[in-house]
Amino acid sequence: MVERVAFVTGATGFLGINLVTELKEAGWRVVTLHRPTSKLKFLKPLGVTLAEGSINDKDSLRRAMPEAPDAVFHVAANLSLEKKGDARQTRDNVEGTRNVIDVALEKHARRFIHTSSVAAYGLQEATISETLRSTALAAPINYSRTKFLAEEEVRAGVKRGLDAVILNPANIIGPFDTHGWARIIRLVATKKLPGVGSGGGAFCHVREVAKAHVAAVERGRTGENYLLGGVHASYREIATIAASLTGGGAPRRAMPIWLINVLGWILPLLSKLTGRPPDITPEVALMLSLDFTVDSSKAERELGYHQAPLREMIEDSCRWLKAEGLIP
Repeated sequence: MVERVAFVTGATGFLGINLVTELKEAGWRVVTLHRPTSKLKFLKPLGVTLAEGSINDKDSLRRAMPEAPDAVFHVAANLSLEKKGDARQTRDNVEGTRNVIDVALEKHARRFIHTSSVAAYGLQEATISETLRSTALAAPINYSRTKFLAEEEVRAGVKRGLDAVILNPANIIGPFDTHGWARIIRLVATKKLPGVGSGGGAFCHVREVAKAHVAAVERGRTGENYLLGGVHASYREIATIAASLTGGGAPRRAMPIWLINVLGWILPLLSKLTGRPPDITPEVALMLSLDFTVDSSKAERELGYHQAPLREMIEDSCRWLKAEGLIP
């Protein structure tokens, strides 16, 4: 059997590490892109080929990406929800994606799997499906705009001959997360979570999202989007389950929207004095007030995507955080 070769951007991140794990278990040879400052603690033991470079540097991409890889997985993204980082985020998410596409075409990549986000459909309080028209360009959050624009780069690449598939995960939970929903779990575990928003959303297990990426290589249709949603839950439910698993504390009721909005404006001002990133920004406040569901039936039907139980994904995250000494 011929060994398949994958090139992965964003491999040192939460989803990236889980994806590389799935690829290695499936017998792939994996080449991973990383910046000089990236922490490689969890990547090195997986037996990958490490390639230093940046999605913002085409020459480094050319050196890093092997010739004719069976699949390029573009997972790297700037997740900032703070306005002062908008210019850099646009460069990373839009221009960076264009660079990876250009080099993938130069290198004759056989398949291109692009990790987008449900946010690319805009900030909609609705059931989001692939047929829903995106409102992202009108969104006040740059992350949403840039994820949509990155998809536009992929669609332009398809017209140039790129064999690409776009995956749109919802809120991802699971092992190797330290900055996403794991941050809420850590605050709950130490009884330091001051409150939660009144909104909610769809939650998916990182393991299932990674499996869907691998499945998309063989089963995804060129140019198509696949939404990877999951269990709908309120943000208070997430905190409550985390409290039951860690012995921590969760707020008994959701914080009023007006209070979250006030904190979203005050905390960034205080951060200028403290030098510490604000816990809540206007963008975060808006996200915490939204409530949406995701229709994953297309991904389930065509990619074999599976929705894991909510408690299972939080348990797996807690188990990893405890093993790493990140929660009591």
